[in-house]
Amino acid sequence: MKLLSGQAVASQDDLRRQLGHLGVRVTQATLSRDMRELRLVKTVEGYRPLSTATTDELPAIAALARALKEFLLDIRPAQNMLVLKTTPGGAQALAAAVDSERWKEVAGTLAGDDTVLVIATSRSGRSAIQKRVEEMLR
Repeated sequence: MKLLSGQAVASQDDLRRQLGHLGVRVTQATLSRDMRELRLVKTVEGYRPLSTATTDELPAIAALARALKEFLLDIRPAQNMLVLKTTPGGAQALAAAVDSERWKEVAGTLAGDDTVLVIATSRSGRSAIQKRVEEMLR
């Protein structure tokens, strides 16, 4: 997204206003819902595209391994869920990378600022996901 490559965009409202200057009318609520589709993540510097052209050329598994190594601080299993603790601002990028894998064991993810909740379809599914994640960290 060219709009984000030239300058930092600190908030969704700033992004909405900048889009408005380009003639694109969007509400903040709609923009908030469309952040994943736009492949935007919030970082400490502001919103930025999830991947660059070089990341798009890599296999998805490499993108997830890179995101894990860059953002993951701790893994905490909880029944059929994994709680992934990240650096501040790293949760959305990590959740998007997990989602892009489309693992059958993952029912969904939920990302905050520094925490990703990975919801598995079962406890055994959670174990399989955790094992894959830990292998990627080696």
